[in-house]
This record gives sequence, structure tokens and C-alpha cells, in this order.
Amino acid sequence: MTMQYHNPVLLKETVDGLAIKPDGVYVDVTFGGGGHSKEILSRLGDAGRLYAFDQDQDALANAIDDERFTLINENFRYVKRFLRFHGVKAVDGILADFGVSSHQFDVAARGFSTRFEAKLDMRMNQQNKLSAYHVVNEYEEERLRQVFSQYGELRPAPAMARLIVEYRQSEPIVTSEQLKQVLRKFLPPRHENKVLAQIYQAIRIEVNQEIEALKDFLLQTPELLKVSGRLSFISYHSLEDRLVKRFIRNGLFEGEPERDVFGNFEVPLKKVNGLIVPSKAEIQLNNRARSAKLRIAEKPK
Repeated sequence: MTMQYHNPVLLKETVDGLAIKPDGVYVDVTFGGGGHSKEILSRLGDAGRLYAFDQDQDALANAIDDERFTLINENFRYVKRFLRFHGVKAVDGILADFGVSSHQFDVAARGFSTRFEAKLDMRMNQQNKLSAYHVVNEYEEERLRQVFSQYGELRPAPAMARLIVEYRQSEPIVTSEQLKQVLRKFLPPRHENKVLAQIYQAIRIEVNQEIEALKDFLLQTPELLKVSGRLSFISYHSLEDRLVKRFIRNGLFEGEPERDVFGNFEVPLKKVNGLIVPSKAEIQLNNRARSAKLRIAEKPK
């Protein structure tokens, strides 16, 4: 049964960014509903190949029946290992649309959305042991504070962590509604959805180890790309976008690269064009597009 997924954000721009060669080998590391993959396949010839990754079991229902296509049910942080397993050592382009798919947001039971009452879960890979329940009920106060502060960029992180730890001494926090009630004093009526979204983002990033996975993935990309190969990446929040931007600029996540005696330094990638964001028309059609940022890079000759 095919799962209902929305149209991908910046579909044409992201695939255009790959500068597709009809006989090239490409990777879509965030398959989801298959929108980007279908667009890539439409531009490939008979000799072209597309490999896609998705760690979510639900995405497997959207597998495309095309002999040029292979779907790999794994986290993209293992991209090099699983491409090797399929005999692929170098590719012409890699596409990524980071964050949570619209399908994951829309299925109440997955616990990703602030709109629904649900058990605390938020696992992108449903086989993982760590869930939102474990983070909220078993993390020590200091670690909870770090999660809210680092990944949610929430100023009242220390007080939030303290309140959760106090509450769960009498009973566990099982549902999203319970968590909302525990943190009610931090949810001003006019900004309730914004703050809730930050709280959910923080827990979700921790549950899925998204920042570590993104770093692991980015570090593999220069070696995977052929010369003149392209990366085309969409980010939805500043933590992701900052890592992508810094890695494209100087091959590092923080600090500056080492320079030679002439003050020059080599970087594994070079930026293509500037930052691309969705049009007002696209944002009106798809509210999720409003925070999307597309960055394109190429492996220099």
C-alpha cells in the first residue's frame, strides 16, 4: 500500500542542482514518498542508476518499480558502506532533503506532530530502542537541559528539565498531551505552537541522533563524489543548515582550515550559486516549505 506523502519542497530546483547526466549514478538519501527520486529517474537514460536510502519502514511502500532504481532501508549515515555493498564506489550526485517527512508529521501515532495527542515516540527508524519516552523519562536533568538548549535553542531549558524531572518522580510522562501540561507555564498563548515545535524538535533530534548522523554523512560525501559531481541539500532548521554551509565552505564543522605558507587552503567542495529558498507561491501551497534552504556544491577538478 502506497503511503500518502506531500509534494517535495523545491523539487525542480533541487534536482536541477544535480546537473544530471543521463548515464550518471545518483543517490537520494532521503527517499520518503519518492518525489525527488521520480524526478531524477525522469531525467536519466537507460544506462543511468539511482540508489535511494530511507531508514523508515513506511517509506518502503513507495518503492519505485524501475530496473534503474534500488531502495536501501538504512540510515544515510552509512551511505558509503551500503553503496559499496551494491558495488558503487563513486557517484555523480547526491540529493538530501533533511528533517521529518510530511508523512511522519501526518501520522498521529508516530508522535512527531504537535497537532495530535500521541504516545511519546518520534523514532524515524521504528526498530530503534531510544524513543521520545526514554528521553523524557530516563535522561538525567543535566542531559535533558543540554538537549533543550542545544537542539531546541530554548532559553528556559534548565527550568524545563527541572520541571520534567520533578513531575516524573510521581508518574511517567507517556503522551504528548501530558508533556504539554507539564511544560504549560513555558507556553505563552500567542507563541505556544512555536515553543512546542522547538521542544519537539529538540527531543526528535536527540531520539534520532540527527546531528551526529548528518556529520557522519557529510564527511563521506567528498570521497563518494566523482570530479564535478554535485551535492544538492535542503535543510529546515539553523542547526542543520549551519553544518551544511560550513562543510561546503571549508570542509569543517567548526574552526578554520589549515592554510599553507601563502595563506591558501584546499577545500573538498566548492559552492554552486547562492542560497536558494522557496517562492512565496510555493510557501502558500505548502507551509512546510517556509523554512527550507537549498545549498548546492560541486567537487572541484
